[in-house]
Amino acid sequence: MLSHPCLSDNSKRLDGETERFQFQKNLRRLVSQLYVRDNCHPFKASVLVWVQLPLWISLSLALRNLSLNQPDVGAYLAAGGALWFPDLTVPDSSWILPVCLGLTNLLLVEVFSLQRVNPSRVQRIVTNAVRAFSLLMIPIAATVPSSMALYWLTSSLVGFSHNLVLRSPAVHRLLRLQTPRSETPYRDLVSAFITKYCK
Repeated sequence: MLSHPCLSDNSKRLDGETERFQFQKNLRRLVSQLYVRDNCHPFKASVLVWVQLPLWISLSLALRNLSLNQPDVGAYLAAGGALWFPDLTVPDSSWILPVCLGLTNLLLVEVFSLQRVNPSRVQRIVTNAVRAFSLLMIPIAATVPSSMALYWLTSSLVGFSHNLVLRSPAVHRLLRLQTPRSETPYRDLVSAFITKYCK
């Protein structure tokens, strides 16, 4: 007996949807097993962010309040700057601190993005959003007291330095961490950067 063409198409579509559902279900199960086996749930990686973010915000607000609302401390901050920003209570009119902050944050983003060989669509969206936020920080940092911009720049430089230091095979051996994938991580990073942006 011949089946109706519409019915056969429907059953094929149903089978395809069922297969996709089963595949996604099995994939989630396998990923969960990997999380348990390797003790590397994504939430653990994000815990540090959720601790650092409130601390960063509260320190930024404290510096702003000290710079603008506390005349006793403000006098010390007004004379506590250096180089082109002698007064920490006013914004950096030269824009050197804000631009350095934006460039450092962009470098951090690029270092992380170069580690991913085939990023997913979500990872690309998040990376581009962080790039945009890094650029947005430049005009924001140009409108806040120099004490805040200096704190943000220092914080970014420390994060960037940690990222570079923790790539070193010598540091891995010293701290007894897992062996790095490459013995020349810095050369690999530079060559990946050149391949991505200069060719």
